[in-house]
Amino acid sequence: MKAFVYIQLAAAITIIFGSCGSKTDTEALRLYANAHELYSNGQFSETAELLDSVKNFPPALTLRAKAEYFSGDLNRAEQLFKKAVKARPGNFEAKLYLARILRDRGEGAKAKQLTENLLADNPHDLRALRLAASLALELGDPAAASVLLDQAADAAADGAMALLDRARLRWIAGRGSDALEDLSRARAMLPWETGITRSIGQLEDRITEAMQ
Repeated sequence: MKAFVYIQLAAAITIIFGSCGSKTDTEALRLYANAHELYSNGQFSETAELLDSVKNFPPALTLRAKAEYFSGDLNRAEQLFKKAVKARPGNFEAKLYLARILRDRGEGAKAKQLTENLLADNPHDLRALRLAASLALELGDPAAASVLLDQAADAAADGAMALLDRARLRWIAGRGSDALEDLSRARAMLPWETGITRSIGQLEDRITEAMQ
């Protein structure tokens, strides 16, 4: 399973970074794949330690920075996120975490400005919308927070629809377990009961019954 994940990550990274002249060696990819598994299991200190030797690979810098952030070392996380942004200025995730760090330090106005800049280029990103809404509420603007949360709810519904469509395709392809996983994630994304919720439930029942 680990080998398969490594191949998937390597292929994705090659596509993303190969066209911009990046030279990513096999060892960096291997370390990144292993660290990604550790991070997924909540082993943040181990993730950061494993990636310590990877200096100029933006995905690894970002992953290590996230591990440092969730370990509570905001200063180290900030340094690494800034380095990741310098290496790849379009690194949305690194900038989003920099905004979170500003918020954690009580610099709400700066966090708000950075988040608004991110939303200007990514207006439907659920994470940025939720952060912007939270900041607006903290800064005494509940009306803006309400608008942003409405937009976040719409984005969540769109994401749930995409997962529902993929679940149907996976079910047709005979991948029932994968389809059920997509449906579970789609249900978790929805902020309230809707027609989409009913469609998810109906497909779950069909798949579950057929797999028994």
